[in-house]
Amino acid sequence: MAVKKPGVIALFDVDGTLTAPRKEATPELLEFIRELRKVVTVGVVGGSDLSKISEQLGKTVTTDYDYCFSENGLVAHKDGKPIGIQSLKLYLGEDKLKELINFTLHYIADLDIPIKRGTFIEFRNGMLNVSPIGRNCSQEERDEFERYDKVQNIRPKMVAELRERFAHLNLTFSIGGQISFDVFPRGWDKTYCLQYLEDFNEIHFFGDKTYEGGNDYEIYESPKTIGHSVTSPDDTMAKCKALFMS
Repeated sequence: MAVKKPGVIALFDVDGTLTAPRKEATPELLEFIRELRKVVTVGVVGGSDLSKISEQLGKTVTTDYDYCFSENGLVAHKDGKPIGIQSLKLYLGEDKLKELINFTLHYIADLDIPIKRGTFIEFRNGMLNVSPIGRNCSQEERDEFERYDKVQNIRPKMVAELRERFAHLNLTFSIGGQISFDVFPRGWDKTYCLQYLEDFNEIHFFGDKTYEGGNDYEIYESPKTIGHSVTSPDDTMAKCKALFMS
């Protein structure tokens, strides 16, 4: 029988780490997580809201993982129970929030890209998610935009413009997934969730966007974590098996 290692947690990003971008986790991955929980404490931290994470990891995600952090941990659950929530609206105030949203929508309106769909800004509890193409695009359109963005740098250019225009608001702009980037106050990146994990001696974080500007970068580089860069769910499982289950 496996013996659970005390004081050790494996903490996972979602897209590109536990699932293909915006896809559901495979039965193999879900079974792997169940087996891993017998060995170490397991947590998940994603930039999406809880409903989107649930679509990918299952409706019982808050109990399938010991810790479930949505919106970078701005909405936090432990053992299925909520333990914290943070609000972007309260932090910025309506006037500053409106200024940011108005400028962003004007920028997207003037942006010349092959196609646009709908839901260009998604308002979450602790952040804004901004998508130049719009979150209502199909999976095929997502894939096409991702390829286009890698050549034309639509998101990096937009982030650079917003970062300069709103430097006074002390915001972070973090590119993640295929079609969007997140906007939140500095310090509200994925390291925000670490405040709930202070009792652990080892926090192993696994993510795919660990490069500077990626939404896993800050927590991957944090002195509080042991960072592991992965390329796919299969790579994640292989690295975990070598670390915890060999």
